[in-house]
Amino acid sequence: MPTLQEPLVQEPLPLEPLLLDIEGMKCGGCVRAVEQRLLDQPGVRQASVNLLTRTAWVDVVSPEASQGDLLQSLEGLGFHARLRSSDGELPSRRERLQTRTWWQNWRQLVVALALLLVSVLGHLALAGLGAIWIHALVATVALAGPGRPILVRGVQTALAGLPSMDTLVGLGVVSAYLASLVALLWPQRGWPCFFNEPVMLLGFVLLGRFLEDRARFRTGRALEELAELQPDTALLLLGEGPPRPVRVGGLRPGDRVQLLPGDRVPVDGVVLEGASAVDVSGLTGEPLPLQAVPRSELAAGSLNLEAPLVLEVRRRGADSAIARIIHLVERAQARKAPIQGLADRIAGRFTLVVLALAVATLLFWWLLGAHLWPQVLSGHSAGHGGMGIAAETPFALALQLAIAVLVVACPCALGLATPTAITVGTGRAAREGLLFRGGDAIETAAGLQAMLFDKTGTLTRGRPLVAAVQPQAEVGADRLVQLAASLETGSRHPLGFALLQEAQRRGLELLPVSEAHTSAGQGVVGCIEGQRLRVGRLGWVQEAPAPEWLALQAQLECRGASVLAVAGEQGLLGLVAVEDQPRPDAAAVLAELRALGLELGLLSGDRQEPVQQLGARLGLRESELAWDLRPEQKLERILQTPARGALAMVGDGINDAPALAAADLGIAVGTGTQIAQDTADLVVMGDQLQGIVRAVVLARQTMAKVRQNLAWAFGYNLIVLPLAAGVLLPGFGVLLTPPLAALLMAMSSITVVVNALLLQDGAHPSR
Repeated sequence: MPTLQEPLVQEPLPLEPLLLDIEGMKCGGCVRAVEQRLLDQPGVRQASVNLLTRTAWVDVVSPEASQGDLLQSLEGLGFHARLRSSDGELPSRRERLQTRTWWQNWRQLVVALALLLVSVLGHLALAGLGAIWIHALVATVALAGPGRPILVRGVQTALAGLPSMDTLVGLGVVSAYLASLVALLWPQRGWPCFFNEPVMLLGFVLLGRFLEDRARFRTGRALEELAELQPDTALLLLGEGPPRPVRVGGLRPGDRVQLLPGDRVPVDGVVLEGASAVDVSGLTGEPLPLQAVPRSELAAGSLNLEAPLVLEVRRRGADSAIARIIHLVERAQARKAPIQGLADRIAGRFTLVVLALAVATLLFWWLLGAHLWPQVLSGHSAGHGGMGIAAETPFALALQLAIAVLVVACPCALGLATPTAITVGTGRAAREGLLFRGGDAIETAAGLQAMLFDKTGTLTRGRPLVAAVQPQAEVGADRLVQLAASLETGSRHPLGFALLQEAQRRGLELLPVSEAHTSAGQGVVGCIEGQRLRVGRLGWVQEAPAPEWLALQAQLECRGASVLAVAGEQGLLGLVAVEDQPRPDAAAVLAELRALGLELGLLSGDRQEPVQQLGARLGLRESELAWDLRPEQKLERILQTPARGALAMVGDGINDAPALAAADLGIAVGTGTQIAQDTADLVVMGDQLQGIVRAVVLARQTMAKVRQNLAWAFGYNLIVLPLAAGVLLPGFGVLLTPPLAALLMAMSSITVVVNALLLQDGAHPSR
């Protein structure tokens, strides 16, 4: 125990991970450079960079990780970064449209294409543009204008020891330009002069990036659709005056807003007046509308269908459910899957391999290749000169092939292969009410082999309801329920709440109760209409119940129900069976999960009889059931459960938090987004278990796209690298010119993005 002289040491509060927006990343080498620079900063434990969304997720463990230092360190690499706020208001639709980046570089693109056109015309000696000095001027303007950002970032990353795509393109462009400049200034050296090559190279690179950005923008469409669910304005009620339109960001808790038919709910609130059907499918994926009545809670983004409503604001726009979902999805997209980390590491090292291969290509064709096969030079064979290269000297041929190697092998497709599919999959999942914590959660979900379920609140509704009423003949069922519910008026017990719900369903008026008293673990006693009554356990309300009542109780309990007895001064009045009903889709969902090849199990803290009864109704085998488990025992079961692959635990996210955290994939059902931030890797919004099946299928579809993209990215490089290095040049006269190499490089990246976009169509591949 500490003495008075010893200061109490308080544990530091955990720091929230940072989310950075980073401009200028183009390939896997850029990703590796940014991650390495972030990890080198003090106080940073983990950094995950997404090339597609141009974001970085940074896990900081100490205040030493200054935000300013992090941003400044990236500036030194040539990447402009800014901190994305997690507590600000959602931007308006106009502001969101202004953030679209694929039109921001259109001026640069137009200039590059104009220069490309001039270069082509000059190459064809049209309109008097054939003079070599015009080619030199055009190339100089191209490098100093649209090519300057590429050259600057390429130099910065190379000096940092982390070469990127910009380094490769910059080397190719500058090599061609300098060789042509030497040929222009010192023609006696006999070097080749091809100023059109760097111009065409830049034109195709910028064109590819522009098309890639357009395709990349479509991958974020699901998140944009989520943001559009929240309107920009709301109708604020002020006293007795008419409603006034105000920005949603100006609303505060306690304000009253009017919701007309066809309006979307602007903020999280509770209904004060009116009744209407409300479409919540945009948030939860549930097709059936919610019946909103006074005291009903509505989430921002829901659609009012029928009648006007008056709402009281509970949470402002930045704290609303839709805002939390968007922030959660943004963070999820920034966290990469393990397979993506492997691809990024390969892409980062691949840049060094390409540099070495380009040098080897240059030396081979300069010093050896052109002498072994002299026919490859256009001066020796006009047939081969028609393939797009006009090299008359070994050095000219070697230089052009080396430039083609540098450009064609830029690891863009490799860097985009995984994040494109993960981003599209995460966005589509969010649109269907499935919130993955990150790419790692999607990869785990795709590899699931076993899934364990909690019982109460997961496979069951979690709200006990009256299942049977067995009264004395002279009492009647309504009278029995009326007496029992009246006694439970002040009770907070779930069984008492079930009685009150049943009385409301039957339209029964509650009777006044006097001298009410609750006996813990037993029941309630009180006086109604001058008669002393009890409701609770059968053995407590009557010391020696008749054998037929004991038999009836046993019969009801075998069905999994909890039995309440009601007794008066003259004896037992009857029994009421209260049962937690299974979710209507539970049996079908378990059957579908079995069809997907998953092993199933049920972990419950409930008694043996209800668990066995539920298992029989849902098609679970006896060996798949476990009962009377405390939270720590559920945790032990999960840690000890043998599985061929990943194991998932499905719970309500409250008392199951340890089990959710211990499983390979924790799945919380219908518990909002807060539990997702704490323990669960996947949150299924709404009140339907069907989302679990959709999540598993979507995760498998997403990882299938990842594997397809990676296969394409690696296959592309295996095919085009030898072509660029001139393997087919001696025998077939087939080679890649630098501009064609740039076009192929761009098309490979676009192909990867477009393939990932097919996930948005919701097509179901074979499972």
